[in-house]
Amino acid sequence: MKPEIGISNKHLESSVQLLSEFLADEMTLYIKTRKYHWNVSGDSFMELHQLFLKQYTELEETVDLIAERINKLGANAIGTMQEFMELSRIKEHAGKYPEQKEMLKDLLCDHEMVCVELRKGIEKAADKFKDLGTADFLTGLLEQHETSAWILRRYLN
Repeated sequence: MKPEIGISNKHLESSVQLLSEFLADEMTLYIKTRKYHWNVSGDSFMELHQLFLKQYTELEETVDLIAERINKLGANAIGTMQEFMELSRIKEHAGKYPEQKEMLKDLLCDHEMVCVELRKGIEKAADKFKDLGTADFLTGLLEQHETSAWILRRYLN
């Protein structure tokens, strides 16, 4: 049953597609951050191990919130690795285990890319899809990614 919340079916479908892309990005970034948490080593091991734990825990919550937002709009959330990889704009690096600095740079690049895509998504949701709830929701995600990027960037200065 489609929700009757003042958004056309076409715009609901567009918002769901947009959210599904972000769900895929967040899940991929979650997995990558967890991989780095498991495999970080070196002088700042414990500090980065804890940082990555904090960030992947936040990403795990974000994944759930996006899936719930999709459900609120009357659709089913994607949930397989194949679906995530088809939609994700974040690239994985199978079989590669970078040093600390490269891990930080890689995650920073991903968070910054998500920020750029979120800005585009916010504009689409508000102006094109007339979905102010999703635009507001994405704005909250943008703030989270800006904070994560800022923290990672500080390690690289």
